[in-house]
Amino acid sequence: MSSKKEALEYHSQGRRGKIEVVPTKPCSTQRDLSLAYTPGVAEPCREIHKNPDDAFTYTARGNLVAVVSNGTAVLGLGNIGALAGKPVMEGKGVLFKRFADIDVFDIEIDTEDKDEIVKTVKLLEPTFGGINLEDIKAPECFYIEEKLKEMMDIPVFHDDQHGTAIISGAALLNAVELAGKKLKDVKVVFNGAGASGIACAKFYVSLGVNQKNIILCDSKGVVYKGRKEGMNPYKEEFAVDTKLRTLEEAMKGADVFVGLSQGNVVSQEMVKSMADRPIVFAMANPDPEITYDDAIAARPDIIMATGRSDFPNQVNNVLGFPFIFRGALDVRARAINEEMKLAAAYALADLAKQDVPDTVSKAYGVEHFRFGPEYIIPKPVDYRVLLYVAPAVAKAAIDTGVARVQVDMERYRDKLEQSLGKSRQVMRMMINKAGLNPKRIVFPEGINGKILRASHIIREENIGYPILLGKEENVREAAAELDVDLEQSEIVHPTTSPKFEEYVEELYKLRQRKGITREEARQLMRTPTVYGAMMVRMGDADALVSGVTMHYPETIRPALQIVGIRENVSKVSGLYIMVIKNDIYFFADATVNIEPTDEELAEIAIMSAAMARRFDIEPRVAMLSFSNFGSARHHLVDKVQRATKIVKQRAPELIVDGEMQADTAIVPELLNEIYPFNTLNGSANVLVFPDLEAGNVAYKLLQRLGGAEAIGPILMGMKKPVHVLQHGSEVTDVVNMAAIAVVEAQELANE
Repeated sequence: MSSKKEALEYHSQGRRGKIEVVPTKPCSTQRDLSLAYTPGVAEPCREIHKNPDDAFTYTARGNLVAVVSNGTAVLGLGNIGALAGKPVMEGKGVLFKRFADIDVFDIEIDTEDKDEIVKTVKLLEPTFGGINLEDIKAPECFYIEEKLKEMMDIPVFHDDQHGTAIISGAALLNAVELAGKKLKDVKVVFNGAGASGIACAKFYVSLGVNQKNIILCDSKGVVYKGRKEGMNPYKEEFAVDTKLRTLEEAMKGADVFVGLSQGNVVSQEMVKSMADRPIVFAMANPDPEITYDDAIAARPDIIMATGRSDFPNQVNNVLGFPFIFRGALDVRARAINEEMKLAAAYALADLAKQDVPDTVSKAYGVEHFRFGPEYIIPKPVDYRVLLYVAPAVAKAAIDTGVARVQVDMERYRDKLEQSLGKSRQVMRMMINKAGLNPKRIVFPEGINGKILRASHIIREENIGYPILLGKEENVREAAAELDVDLEQSEIVHPTTSPKFEEYVEELYKLRQRKGITREEARQLMRTPTVYGAMMVRMGDADALVSGVTMHYPETIRPALQIVGIRENVSKVSGLYIMVIKNDIYFFADATVNIEPTDEELAEIAIMSAAMARRFDIEPRVAMLSFSNFGSARHHLVDKVQRATKIVKQRAPELIVDGEMQADTAIVPELLNEIYPFNTLNGSANVLVFPDLEAGNVAYKLLQRLGGAEAIGPILMGMKKPVHVLQHGSEVTDVVNMAAIAVVEAQELANE
């Protein structure tokens, strides 16, 4: 937990607050300024005057949300007023930007008059694509949202109501399933009848909970028919005809408890009185209605969620509002309706059942998250929330007629994935290519958990057909522990395979003059990497991917001996794709050849250029050295000069130049000013290093200190696709390498 001093310094040091406005167009020259303002700005003004919807084309309106508050119900602080609530609203803007790239102006309105708020926000409509109401006390918040939704033609969303409802609703869907119960049958008790409590109750009814099975409690006790004290029309909707009067009485036999009130109002005895497999959502912050430890101690069969990040199943509104608005804005929705909210909840519930990326697990210091009582909703840092929720919301908006524009959902998902970073854009393109003609990929480490999880994704994404090596019972047992579906994956145990003896004979013929006896060949064939390589050689698999638990030589050596290298290639080499912000570079060789000759450097350059084209990038190759075009004399410089000449002779169509220093290669202004005779025509994107030492040091420094993303290593020069993963690679790395292998296999099949 941060201290008061740290929190105040965070907000005050450097540029004050947490947000700033940054221009998105160049404003450095007189021409820029004339376009940004007068006279150029008149043209979009005229177009918008003729067609108001053009505001979404010529202004930032389509990606701009107002976070509006009067500070009367700031979480954990109460009615502190509009000005004191401003840091919270700025923080909300940061979350919008961080998770969904949505721009925000925070609007603090200094009044508690609900009609003044309505009037003010309505007048702001031309500025924004959506309105996020925040921290406005009940019951005024209900009235304000209802009025604004009636009056405005853009989405109005009170996050304190609907955000908690949607996220906890997703958790409820999965909790009820895990408890073996049905929504229509569960008895639900709410403690807290403010904006969040009533919104959750309404939303749960939309999900399928029978309203007759809901008991609402507030600080006065059960909300029952005929009660006078502390009532309003919104509570009256959930008043029940009952003799129950206290929360303790209401919780007896209840299936679900939903707390949106204050800390420590629920005892262990109250939890013990609930039905079998009770579901407890104690969401008061910072102190839940009952602590996680006390609840678990009272009922080991409990499924529990809180509003805290230090316990399982955090109900965090950041799982909702950024992505709900993202989907709504992208189809220019006129509203966020019930169907869109339901779509968000179902999408979150579905995502929780999918395999969780290792990056998410590492962020929380656990080995692996898996759907179950301690993981019923996704984590806020899971990048896939954007890819699940925003499209679901956008589709619901289109289906219900509140969208102004139609979008192709597949292209929309691809666009969202691209927004997550250039590396995802690059790999999405390769995955799409692989899906056009999936190939068979053999995984020697078939029992490994990461391989098993990756194999499920590979089939789900239609990248290829996994072949898992190992004893079938062991592979299936490991898959069952991870809840991985292997229905569309093939399992092969080398020693019991009908191809075993055929493979032994082939290996013996291949290596008998290399000192291998038939019996030794039989023993070697029991090794998964050897068997997998033979599957590729014999055409029973199209590619091999291995290395998660093995050292590089353990995979590469049998592959070289059995699959072999391509004709006209003297040695295999390795390549990394380095993604730096929006730029992509191919680094070679950073993994295999320690001191390549000039001939080998030329081969590496040509193969690296071919790999760039495989990624739909036109290669511009720089042959790197510590010298610029003869500025230093040394035998190492001579080697790179000779390699450059060989490349130009063998591939005259290739854009290549050298020798040159690394900064010369990637800074076109420097290259063109000092060396105008160069032939690169811009910054190089394929960098061929003079030796392994230089390449390995460069890529690791760039990855660790420069924040670059590394994809690879990609093995080049094999007769058929064989790729060796880094020791300890993550599931995403396995999937990416499988896609690269499949695309390579497709190209080889077409040659």
